[in-house]
Amino acid sequence: MSRYVFGPLQSRRLGVSLGIGLIPKKTCNLNCIYCEAGETTDATCERKEYVPTKEVLAELDAVLKTAPKLDSITFSGLGEPTLHSHIGEVIDFLKTHYPQYRVTLLTNGLLLGDKKLQEELRHIDLVIPSLDASCQEEFDAINRPSPAVRFEDTIQSLADFRHQAKCRVALELFIVPGINDSDDAIARFARHVKRIAPDIVQLNTLDRPGIDPQLQVAPEATIQKFLAAIGKVAPVEAVRKK
Repeated sequence: MSRYVFGPLQSRRLGVSLGIGLIPKKTCNLNCIYCEAGETTDATCERKEYVPTKEVLAELDAVLKTAPKLDSITFSGLGEPTLHSHIGEVIDFLKTHYPQYRVTLLTNGLLLGDKKLQEELRHIDLVIPSLDASCQEEFDAINRPSPAVRFEDTIQSLADFRHQAKCRVALELFIVPGINDSDDAIARFARHVKRIAPDIVQLNTLDRPGIDPQLQVAPEATIQKFLAAIGKVAPVEAVRKK
């Protein structure tokens, strides 16, 4: 039975995806109100080997040598994958032994400005960082960071990573009705997207219940407003249920 590799699962964005979980539940550097994995119980920015890398590689090898049909092998799971200090080793293993598969990282993006992490991600195919806020107030309400984390620093980290990355970058913008969907917020989002310059922006909204039971799915009219504004500065698409 696999402990660190799960699926394959059908993903709205990635197709048939084999998941890799490098972080114990729920270890993260944020505590987002929409998280399907629940409240963060171990809030940390420390990068270390949270699970045995050798065991992760062995599980991947056992699954992939059967040549499954996959659209992506995806770092996701129940915590923030970039906290694992050997993520680069896993990526290099996959690209060396199973180069036919696309390797994807789902991340909150908080650590992407770290030069060591950037080097570890040099062979990855696709990075999908999230941008859920357009200002510090929204960042505090939605992502609930530690007091030391500044919103502007997260934007700078995303921009730094994008401007040196060789991989494709799809920026996920999560719409939270009543918090980050005002006209002013949409205008700020457009400015941030222009600065980050991702290959594409993927607009997302609630799909499954998160931590806050009051969260609602963004109405179509709001999604259309985001599409119109973001579409002026970058390619954009709305991620919808199939």
